[in-house]
Amino acid sequence: MNNRPFVRRFVIATALLLALMPATAPAQDFPNRALRIIVPFAAGGSVDISSRLVATTLSQELGQPVVVENRAGAGGRIGALAVAKAAPDGYTLLAGSSGSLTAMEAVSKSLQYDVLRDFTPVALMNVTPMAVVVGPGTTAKTFAELAAQAREKPGTIGMASAGLGTSNHLGIELLQSVAGVRFLHVPYKGSGQALTDLLSGQVPTMVDQIASSVSHVRNGKLRVLAVMTSTRSSVLPEIPTLKELGIDGVEAASFTGLLAPAGLPPAILDRLQRAVVKSASTPEVVQRFKELGADPRALGPAEFSTFIKTDLERWKAVAAKAAISIE
Repeated sequence: MNNRPFVRRFVIATALLLALMPATAPAQDFPNRALRIIVPFAAGGSVDISSRLVATTLSQELGQPVVVENRAGAGGRIGALAVAKAAPDGYTLLAGSSGSLTAMEAVSKSLQYDVLRDFTPVALMNVTPMAVVVGPGTTAKTFAELAAQAREKPGTIGMASAGLGTSNHLGIELLQSVAGVRFLHVPYKGSGQALTDLLSGQVPTMVDQIASSVSHVRNGKLRVLAVMTSTRSSVLPEIPTLKELGIDGVEAASFTGLLAPAGLPPAILDRLQRAVVKSASTPEVVQRFKELGADPRALGPAEFSTFIKTDLERWKAVAAKAAISIE
């Protein structure tokens, strides 16, 4: 009896099985050491705080330490690029946001990573609506009054942003395009500097993420005239949306979520996303998100991926129309 065909098939099958083992074994063993969440901004911002909140509960879920590492620079590009180039093993994650991902890709001419190609979305954690915020430097009590002043003197009322090409800047351009108004864009080197001048009356108004200004709104130093999303913010539910005020088509928010390098094995992705979604949904974390000014929104990979694609398309269209680009 000739057993050669059987032996040949057995050898091939065994070889295939052995070839698969290195890929599947790490997934079954994941995680067996500490994980890193790279925040591409300085400590203290909403992305950093959100990441640290989730890292604590995520460590409990995974049974391993989860270390948050701030790697700031170049508007978030340095940290994001570090994750894009990391091994896709689940141990290095990016605290991604519109600032370092979608808005950045929309305006950058020399970005060294592709948001859709070089990352695996793991889970969305929260969304922070942008809003039209005014300080003591303006007499407008409503957005209608502010818009009327802007139409009366186009391009003269200062509206601050966190800088050229930032999501705040793109939010201003979107607002102007849809509302038919023209402000004087005043770019700063970060939201903190812009808020300082807004509080002192050096600049009358600003488009900003609610998370950055909510504490000043709560103590009465700043006022929010309108939220720039289709639904009201859970943090400031009394503030109307632009859509409610008759201005449709403005959807501007900043997100925070975790992403891994492209090529993450499905089994590891599944383990991570379940742990992150559960961690970001705990009552304690949800409450802290709201205190920060962020709307909790824990979503898995499929929904998060769709969210990123939609956000990227929106900002690319705005940047192209306003001819905004940075090196």
